[in-house]
Amino acid sequence: MSAHQPPAKALPASDVSAGVGLAGLLGLLAWIVFCRNWPQLAEAFALPGPRAPLSGPYAALAALAFSAGPMAAWSVLVDKVHRNPSTGIDWSRRRPLAEVLPVSIVKIGALWATWAIIGFLYCVARWYWQGQYLFAMEVIAAAAIPLFVLCVPYVLWLDRHMVEPRDHAWHFGAMLLGREAFDPEEVKKHWRAWIIKGFFGAFMISILPGGFAGVVEADLAGLAADPVRMATVLIGLLFVIDVQIGTVGYLVTFRPLDAHIRSGNPLLSGWVAALICYPPLVYAFMGAEGMLAYEVDTPGWAHWLAGQGALLWLWAAWLVVLTGIYAWATVAFGVRFSNLTYRGVLTHGPYRFTRHPAYLSKNLFWWSATLPFLVSGGSPVDAIRNTFFLACVSAIYFWRAKTEEAHLLAEDAKYREYHAWMDRHGLITRPLAALRRRLRPRGPIAAHQPAE
Repeated sequence: MSAHQPPAKALPASDVSAGVGLAGLLGLLAWIVFCRNWPQLAEAFALPGPRAPLSGPYAALAALAFSAGPMAAWSVLVDKVHRNPSTGIDWSRRRPLAEVLPVSIVKIGALWATWAIIGFLYCVARWYWQGQYLFAMEVIAAAAIPLFVLCVPYVLWLDRHMVEPRDHAWHFGAMLLGREAFDPEEVKKHWRAWIIKGFFGAFMISILPGGFAGVVEADLAGLAADPVRMATVLIGLLFVIDVQIGTVGYLVTFRPLDAHIRSGNPLLSGWVAALICYPPLVYAFMGAEGMLAYEVDTPGWAHWLAGQGALLWLWAAWLVVLTGIYAWATVAFGVRFSNLTYRGVLTHGPYRFTRHPAYLSKNLFWWSATLPFLVSGGSPVDAIRNTFFLACVSAIYFWRAKTEEAHLLAEDAKYREYHAWMDRHGLITRPLAALRRRLRPRGPIAAHQPAE
């Protein structure tokens, strides 16, 4: 560094501590161990019930509590996030109930109307009433009445302490009533947040049971001698961790935990890039019969490396590491994981090395596990198609990353600092940023770029 060059700014502090996700991870693993060993525990303590591992869908649902509980406790007791100014709460203020009641009633009515509309959309959308989504609809239906009832004391309690009780929900309620001025932009923010919760929440709940059952029922005998089975079991566990922690993120969006959705992505391109990666749209694009199907005659890594001994073990380890990074990226969020949202800035864990560790590791996993350029039928056309279409899928995730960055760069100065720091110091982003600067055209446009 030259004497005239200003010192580099430090990496901004993360809005989420590493302890939050770790607490949730330990709680989840403890529940998985308990469920796997239930037969022995039940026998030892003469407990009633079946003598089989607890691998059913409700055990998977209960795992959410064992993840969310420790994360909420850590957030409040250790990190004391409820005192953060970003919560919009002033605990020293306690308005009289009569003062906040008119505002709270409008908000409660807005929430009830919002949930009724989402419920109607669930009812008319056919894909929610088949396959794995049936479990999600059962859970949501069971939670509906408690949700409608419990939101009343929650809103009344919170509004007495909020700095500005007239939040996004209030503006939607004011619009419905037509008696008070409302801000259309605030109404849009309200609906972006709830569409995200409704769409992704149902999807995440729907995929809880399958992975959880696979982990609880997994036969661990002989794993040390079989790299393919070893990788399959570990990858399955890591995906369960990702799904469980991620589901908590969609469901636990409470202000006292500073986990509320501050804004949903306002960019149409961001929504399109994200939604085509999830059911039902994903089946048209990336499914087995989709436009970008890239697994035609691809038996995958275990087939092509069979009998290769050390190479097979090495490849299995590589896939587990990639999945581990993917799960780590979710765990690092703690209770704030969510697509298409701004809920604070994350700078620790894998986000210290690249801005999009989940997308990077996921796509490397697909390339490494599928090996799209190797096809069992021997057709060079299929090999070219598979490779091209997987490249298209990776391009979609690059597009998603750029739309997310555009959203966050517009929302938070801290994210802009983080983005700039990563361009200069990130293990992965620094060389990419350097390459981009080399390729950037010089001249009048480049002259207006900020100084390094």
